[in-house]
Amino acid sequence: MFRGVSFHTIDPKGRIIIPSRFRDTIRTAGESLLMITRMDGCLYAYTFEEWRQIENRVLAMAEQGENMRRFRRVFIGGAFECPLDKQGRVLIPPVLRQYAKLEKEIALVGVLNHFEIWDQAEWEEENRLMEEALQTEDARTDVARLGL
Repeated sequence: MFRGVSFHTIDPKGRIIIPSRFRDTIRTAGESLLMITRMDGCLYAYTFEEWRQIENRVLAMAEQGENMRRFRRVFIGGAFECPLDKQGRVLIPPVLRQYAKLEKEIALVGVLNHFEIWDQAEWEEENRLMEEALQTEDARTDVARLGL
């Protein structure tokens, strides 16, 4: 499972260092490859096994409406296989870097079955929005259902 936040930089070639605790999770799955796609203004990175499960769930869905077709087109169609190099880095394709506005300072955020790659300023804004949302009763109720 991916947990925690790490702050790094993206190098001029578009490579990022994957934190060692994330690399351990990837290698525990017997892999050295990530599937990276886009969503919510950031990048989602999955182990290949987790990605296969997502693809299987998408294929099994009976719903083939317009929204699902669009989702498949962007989320699945926009995914890239990104191998880890010997230094524990991964090259982020230019189209994904552009989508997520990755230029220098980044945050890698563990979200259990995947991790997200954020521009650091965008990550700080996401945190601000979460704090703002937690001022609403609906959000507090949702969190309370977790027993927190």
